[in-house]
Parts: sequence; C-alpha cells; structure tokens
Amino acid sequence: MAARIALDVMGGDQAPDATLRGALLACAANNPRRLAPERVLLVGDEAVIRAKLAELGASTPFPIQHASQVIGMAENPAMSLRSKPDSSIAVCVGTVKKGAAGGIVSMGNTGAVVGAATLGLGTLEGVRRPAISVTLAMTGKPVTVLDMGANREAKPQDLVQFASMGSVYMRDCIGVESPRVGLLNIGSEPSKGTDLLKEAYPLLEAQKERLQFIGNVEPNDLFQSAVDVVVTDGFTGNIVLKLMEGFSAFMLQAMMKELSAHQATWAKEALGNLRRKIDYAEYGGALLLGVKGVVVKGHGRSDATAVANALIVAARTVDSHINEHIIEGLKAQAV
Repeated sequence: MAARIALDVMGGDQAPDATLRGALLACAANNPRRLAPERVLLVGDEAVIRAKLAELGASTPFPIQHASQVIGMAENPAMSLRSKPDSSIAVCVGTVKKGAAGGIVSMGNTGAVVGAATLGLGTLEGVRRPAISVTLAMTGKPVTVLDMGANREAKPQDLVQFASMGSVYMRDCIGVESPRVGLLNIGSEPSKGTDLLKEAYPLLEAQKERLQFIGNVEPNDLFQSAVDVVVTDGFTGNIVLKLMEGFSAFMLQAMMKELSAHQATWAKEALGNLRRKIDYAEYGGALLLGVKGVVVKGHGRSDATAVANALIVAARTVDSHINEHIIEGLKAQAV
C-alpha cells in the first residue's frame, strides 16, 4: 500500500468539521484525483472524530490515531510543543518518524507545525534550513515561491538551496522539465537589493546551467509567466503571500459589487474561474521542503476544498519520492 498521509483533524479555524469534510472530499468516488481512504490517517481526539463522522453520515473506513491534546492557533509554538506532547500536531509528526505515514497535512498553528516537523523529523542531508513553498497558477502556468515564512532571516547559501529544492519540486511534482529560477528583488540589475540579495546573486549565477537561473525578478513577474521558481527570504515571502491573498480577495469583491450594480447577472459565473485561479483553497497548502518527510501546511481558515487539495498535494509529493531527488540535487550543487 502507498504511504499514508497523517491529517491533523484538530488543526485549523474550522476544525474538525472542515478537516473531516475535506478528507471525505479527497476520497469521494467522483473525485478524479481520488485518494484511497486507507491512505488518510485521521489524527486527533478519536471520540470527537467518530462522532463527527457519524454526524456527517460517513461510513468511509479511515484509520484513526488518537491524540488527546490540541495546540490552538494563537498559542506560543515552542511552549505548546513542550507542554502538549500528545497534541495532534506532535502525533502526526510521530507517525512519520515511526514510518506509519509518509506525509502530514495540518491547517493548525504554523509555528508549531514547522517546529515539530523540523525538530521531530530533522532536515534532509545537506539542508541547512527547510523552506515553505507555495505553488500558484494565476496565469495558467504554475510558479513556486519559497521561502514563504519558515525563516524570517536567511543567508545567501540558503537561497541557493531554496532554488534547488524548488526546482526539484517543479520538475518532479508539477512536470516542468527545466524550471527557470529567479531571485525576487526590486530590480533586474545584479547590484540591486539588500546585502543578502547582492551576495546570493553570484552564488546562483555560478549554478546557472544546473538551476536555469535567469537573474533577478520583480514582484510583477509572478503574473507574467516569466519564471517557474522564485526564491526569497521567509519574511519577504510571507508578506508577498499575504498581500496577494488579501488584494485578490479585495479585487474580486470590488469587481462583483461593480458588476452587480450594473445588473450584470452573469458576473458570478464569469468570475468563478478567476476566483478558482487565485483562491488559496485551490492550491491547498504550502509545502515544507527540506525535512525528512512530506509536510503540507494549509491556511488556518481552510475549508473542505482546501483540505482535500492539501491531502492530494501531500500524496502526490510522497509518491514522487521528492526528498531523494532533493538530496541528489544538493549533492550536485556541492560538486
């Protein structure tokens, strides 16, 4: 049987309702990317899980792993991980560490997920720091951006590793044969930007053939199909992600309001496809690259669709054996 995906049922603003509905959606018979129910390991309070599944009228034979504690969205990650060793997040990590699962999906506390995975699983051989990557498909061509928040600060060599890991993911999981890599900056010239960016540029340039480095890219290039992998530090990446999410939601609402004011009855249907391209629920979650295992961190407010997509992303990533290829890529970088 293919490796299981441990789902943190108790994590997220709408848990456990949205997480369990998402598991059911991922395993629904009419889902073209359907996962077998036995691949989804539900982790959380067993009594709550069984009661909720009964309420939903579900008879899907999910395996369940009991966890007696929950880390809240607003709790201090480090303190909570120490004081709640049987939290659903910690138990999920434990299932991967013991080999009972190959991947994790959680919509819970980001700091706790990253901390538990990094400390509990460890990093891959050669990886200095893991990175959160998000793959967007707003233009019809996917672009992966990392780091989106795992590291507030980074060193130049970290950005090179992020480029390697992002390239492997785009090649093996998304199917981009030769991913183009860009360094997020305020201008295309190598002399632009912070000391970090100016020091990272020649290191990436030295790996130009292996990484298909195309130089600096500006934020607007994310919408131009000009690049496949964009690397930055976690502080900048997290701001970019939240700005895009917030602005896209604002623009859709403004467009809908304006069209409705002009009696455009077709507005909702017409904007539906656009919404799906920019909605966080459609890309499911962010992948924590560089740890020993596959970890997908979803948005705290994820609904069932987002949870289902996150589970499918996790399964696809596990099945691609991406970590083995990341290790190979980093070894080639060191040569």
